[in-house]
Amino acid sequence: MPDFGGLIGSFLQSAMAPSGNQRMGSALEGLQRGGSQASGAGGGADLLSSLRDAVQGGLGKAAQNPAAAGGMGAILGSLLGGGSDSIKGALGGGALAMLASVAMKSLAANSGGSNGNPAAAFAGQFSTDTVVSPAPRSSQATAELVLRGMINIAKSDGEISREESQRIVGKILETGQLDEDSRQWLAREMQKPLDLQGLAADIPNPQVAAQVYAASLLAVEIDTVAEKQYLEQFARLTGLSPQVVQQIHQAMGLAT
Repeated sequence: MPDFGGLIGSFLQSAMAPSGNQRMGSALEGLQRGGSQASGAGGGADLLSSLRDAVQGGLGKAAQNPAAAGGMGAILGSLLGGGSDSIKGALGGGALAMLASVAMKSLAANSGGSNGNPAAAFAGQFSTDTVVSPAPRSSQATAELVLRGMINIAKSDGEISREESQRIVGKILETGQLDEDSRQWLAREMQKPLDLQGLAADIPNPQVAAQVYAASLLAVEIDTVAEKQYLEQFARLTGLSPQVVQQIHQAMGLAT
């Protein structure tokens, strides 16, 4: 079985949008101010803490060298670019924990009459025609959907050419952290045509929908009409309300 968490870490190291570091940094700063923690199985809170600790360590070093300072996003980019072992170990799981925290915070902030109860908020965010799977999903299954979302939005300007696919896969493989199953899955997924309907049908609940949406903001710059339309369609198909979308954008440091 592919290691989807490892694939996400490698994708973020090698194929994230140029502004992705700043967006991750904004999310981490917001979660740090709010004291948010990821919930659920698999030690999500610990992984998020590991990622934040690694970035905080970088900030401490930057404080001794003002020329290197630039906030969490800049430090995260520097650590990723330098191949920091601490970031490599925390990035995949830490990013998923960060996305889960952003999703929960965004949904809870728009829970209406749920009195801040995230579970009630989740239930209220799906439209009646949204496909919802009642079966719980493992962290690997969620990671697969997150990664599919990041790859899908990269195709929204038109199918990724074979040359572009090979370039992206090649950059990811340069991290040297992927097993053969992961490599084969990535190569196949990159070559598939865009299937937003299929992705949306596989989203099991609003929390995962919000995670995938937030992850998509890391994959591309969101500077084309096609990318904006893709996000609008994804939100509509998965039932994410405009208010939740706005909260996600704010968490990731994006103007709405």
